[in-house]
Amino acid sequence: MKQQTKVVVAIDGPAGSGKSTVSSALAKRLGVERLDTGAMYRAVTWEALYSDVDLSDGDALAAIAREADIDVRPEMVVINGHDVTTAIRSAEVSEAVSKVAANEAVRVVLVERQRRWIDDRQGGVVEGRDIGSVVAPDADAKIYLTASREERQRRRKEESADCLASRDHIDSTRDASPLTVPEGAKVIDTTDQSVDDVVEEILRCL
Repeated sequence: MKQQTKVVVAIDGPAGSGKSTVSSALAKRLGVERLDTGAMYRAVTWEALYSDVDLSDGDALAAIAREADIDVRPEMVVINGHDVTTAIRSAEVSEAVSKVAANEAVRVVLVERQRRWIDDRQGGVVEGRDIGSVVAPDADAKIYLTASREERQRRRKEESADCLASRDHIDSTRDASPLTVPEGAKVIDTTDQSVDDVVEEILRCL
């Protein structure tokens, strides 16, 4: 990666821990861009489902990740010209995304795209499940957000408890870049904290 002139903040954590809300607020405070890497995996998953690709076909999934035109913006996600901002949050995609994200070939391609995004912008707030451990292990700050199961379920009303539990299990036990607390990361429990309080705690780490 090129020498960075802006701050790089890696934010990891399970579904419903507050990553998107906190990273968005933090990016605004820092005046930098934000990348939701989970949206990239969801976009690939949507494209696979839309194209009737077998989710067990690793080569086909990797081809989508490699060849698709994916544009993840703060308020919009587009893949191959399709605005999938709402579609990637559907129950169908939520139930399938962890399986797609567990594909090592897919992760290799998207990790490279994510590193290029950081490099092109010379920094940013990047959220996901392997940012501090794989994508940007040398980030200026590595944050791991967590919350109680009850609070995470409340925040993810669109997902069933079984779906959330399944995603937790797949994400934390997959062979390729499993969800884990990165070395040197600050763990923040967001259960009873406001977004502003969490952002202030992160800013103190910089």
